Amino acid sequence: MTKAELVEAVAKQTKLTKKAAESAVGGLIKAVTSSLKKGQPVTLVGFGTFKVLARKARNGRNPQTGKPMKIAATKVPKFTAGKNLKQLVSGKAAKK
Repeated sequence: MTKAELVEAVAKQTKLTKKAAESAVGGLIKAVTSSLKKGQPVTLVGFGTFKVLARKARNGRNPQTGKPMKIAATKVPKFTAGKNLKQLVSGKAAKK
């Protein structure tokens, strides 16, 4: 699903205009991005958690030449699906 398709789906589900839905989706993305930049996780109960993980520096190999190279430490975003989302995707009904 692309961002445009997501905006259309949100507009249809919430009965908002496409412009309002685009603003809402854009606002959500900005809020999640801003929180992750600050190192704060974002938890949406029943859906999942966005957080930032730190990867240590490590040694690797250049795939073209095979020569060893150093890979710098970095921070990467990670999403962990919540229990309800996992159950819905797997086809198992969520227990109430």
